[in-house]
Amino acid sequence: MTALAGFTLLDGLDYASVLVFALTGALAASRSQLDIVGFIFIACLTAVGGGTLRDAILNREVFWVADPTVLGVAALAAVLVFFTAHRLESRYRALLWFDAFALAVAVPAGVAVAISEGHGWPIVLVMGMITGCMGGLLRDVVCNEVPLILKQGELYATCAFAGSLGAVLAVGADLGQGAALLLCAALVFILRAGSIAFGWRLPVYRSKPPRPEAPKR
Repeated sequence: MTALAGFTLLDGLDYASVLVFALTGALAASRSQLDIVGFIFIACLTAVGGGTLRDAILNREVFWVADPTVLGVAALAAVLVFFTAHRLESRYRALLWFDAFALAVAVPAGVAVAISEGHGWPIVLVMGMITGCMGGLLRDVVCNEVPLILKQGELYATCAFAGSLGAVLAVGADLGQGAALLLCAALVFILRAGSIAFGWRLPVYRSKPPRPEAPKR
């Protein structure tokens, strides 16, 4: 009971983020046809990458150093995927949807940590985006995939930004931290799901040919 009594909302968000991001890391490892150790490595890297950078920047004890159990959660997720990934009709499609769920948990986790540390809204915005985006970025780079965050026009970092901003506005409106984090998660997931399912996009930069030089007289 004592251990449960000390389990906070931040712990719950970190555990949920670790679990779902670890699943995406293991799915990426399956697409790269790695061995089981590779599965565990990629799963752990994906699961703790964003939270590690967040805690290092905020000068906090890194969450998985304080509680190494989260590494066990990521490792178990990797082993599960190693033995079951072949049953999925499309591992990439599953990766996209698991990643959407993970993003919708990780962004509120980063927001909650920044708020609990007493930081102002710019830091809250950045920490939400870092916690949500960096694990997936590391996963894709190490597995030699085009990072989801860099795919042309696709909503990814935009989702993290919108969710973090929604939380900041909700806290500013005195709606309470719980409501702010729920709003954050909802915004992130709805936007990301819309991008996956319906092709929601933002306009992208299009380069224009240079103007011809005026003829010399």
